[in-house]
Amino acid sequence: MTHNEIAKIIVDTAFHIHKTIGPGLLESVYHEILMYELEKKGLTVQKEVPIPVIWNDKTLELGCRADLIVEDKIIVEIKSVEKTNPVHQKQLLPYLKIADKRLGLLINFGGSLIKDGICRVVNQLRE
Repeated sequence: MTHNEIAKIIVDTAFHIHKTIGPGLLESVYHEILMYELEKKGLTVQKEVPIPVIWNDKTLELGCRADLIVEDKIIVEIKSVEKTNPVHQKQLLPYLKIADKRLGLLINFGGSLIKDGICRVVNQLRE
C-alpha cells in the first residue's frame, strides 16, 4: 500500500470516530480507539514509539515519541484540544526527519469539525 492509500484509511477512520463519539474526550481515548480500528482494518500499528535523535555518532534518547506509526510508514500525532497550536505542526516534521519517515498526520479530535483538525506533513514524499 502507498503512503496516500494508508493515509486515506487513517483519515476516514478518524472521521468515523469523531462522528460517532464527538470531541471532548482525553487524547488517550482517541489514541486507543484509532489504534484499535486501524488494526481491525488489517494495518500494523505501533504506539508510543521512541524516536532517538542521532547527533554525529551519538544516539540520544531524549524522550521523543510518536503517538502511532502505521505500517512503518506514517507517523500519526493525536491531539484533543479546542484548536491546535502551530508548534504541533512544527513538531511533526523533525519527527519525520529523524525517524526517516515520509508522511505524518496531525489529527485533532478536540474541535467541533474533524476536517479542521487534520494536517498532513510531508518529508520528501514521492508518490
